[in-house]
Amino acid sequence: MLSSEQVIDYCAESSSQRKGNSLARRRYQKGQLFLRGKRERVWVGRWLEDEISPSGEIVRHHKSEVLGTLKQFPTKRLAQRELDTRVTVVNSPTYRARPTATFRQLAERWQVKVMPNHAESTQRSEKSDIKALVAALGDGMVKDINTECVQDVVASWKGTCSAKTIRNRIATFRLIWDKAKTWNYVAHTPYEGLDLPNYVRAEQPSFKPEDVTRIIAASESPYNVVWALTAECGIRRGEIAGLNVGDVFLSECVIEVRRSVTKKRQLKSPKNGKPRVFPISSKLAERLQPLIEGRTPDAPLFLTAMGKRLEPDNFVKRHLTPLLRKLGMAGACHGFRHGNASALDHLRAPMRVRQDRLGHHDPETTMLYTHTVSEDERTVAEQLGELFAGGSSQDSLPKFCPNEQTAQEPNSQAVA
Repeated sequence: MLSSEQVIDYCAESSSQRKGNSLARRRYQKGQLFLRGKRERVWVGRWLEDEISPSGEIVRHHKSEVLGTLKQFPTKRLAQRELDTRVTVVNSPTYRARPTATFRQLAERWQVKVMPNHAESTQRSEKSDIKALVAALGDGMVKDINTECVQDVVASWKGTCSAKTIRNRIATFRLIWDKAKTWNYVAHTPYEGLDLPNYVRAEQPSFKPEDVTRIIAASESPYNVVWALTAECGIRRGEIAGLNVGDVFLSECVIEVRRSVTKKRQLKSPKNGKPRVFPISSKLAERLQPLIEGRTPDAPLFLTAMGKRLEPDNFVKRHLTPLLRKLGMAGACHGFRHGNASALDHLRAPMRVRQDRLGHHDPETTMLYTHTVSEDERTVAEQLGELFAGGSSQDSLPKFCPNEQTAQEPNSQAVA
């Protein structure tokens, strides 16, 4: 027998469960399975799911989905196995009713709760992506968005935007959807199996040593030092603007990248979140010395004519872009980084050194910045030319043997 207090507690607990805290499953489901269609017969599965309405009540409704064609599942037993994978989620002992929302509501919540944790530049692109996603999916219920639905959206974008833009939008959609799964709005993943347009990465301009020499010679102080520092160290324009006097150690010929600058001249951590320390040449140290002497460590290393810290976009648009146009050269500030990566490859610098100086986490990213041709490739090209030009027979050509230094560094290359 239960005491009166235990009965009250039991009733209170049961009442709480009825309001949505209980497990949504009332009994084990096998679902319903039937064939539909005339020209192409398809298997359709149907089962019960629970949702939490905006008012907080649990609403039970039928969920139906096309599982596949009769050709894919020739027998009902095979189709039932496919249906079981859908119903397993509902039959799980830990299954609970899911909240409901339109994609517009989900995106708004994601923008408030998640997006502020991203970098300012990332937020700008995400806002643009979300605007396009909401225009296409905004009023649809999250639970009803499937792979075919998203594929239709991708197809509608193909005539209006580039392949890169489409891929960026789907990347943002994935971030939002992954959080929707974490928040228990959905259990499925509609971006799996999508066919996206191919994106061919455009070749980025890369400044060769002679290009850098011309740019520096045609620049005035302090921008001649800015270009020299960017070319030798390969650091980003925001990191150039974020340098302070105290980040340069002339006696040790060392520089430390501790911060970066946004468009609004706000200071933040470098891109990978941690400082980078690496040596500089004695020649660069001599160029920096006049900017260091007699100044406090917390003062910005480079200043505008108005005495303010450099702003990343402004000093490129107002000083580098007009100069490159005058010299008849193509590119922007990133050309210094690509030129630095190519020079490091020409010097056969270890990959760890290249990553540290460029601030790359993935070595594959570092290799994308390299614009060179290896000596081994040149040797093979000469041998192929001799072979197919008819000047020598295959047996008379020397066998290709990579030089010892290249064999140790399979990714190393030499400047063309």
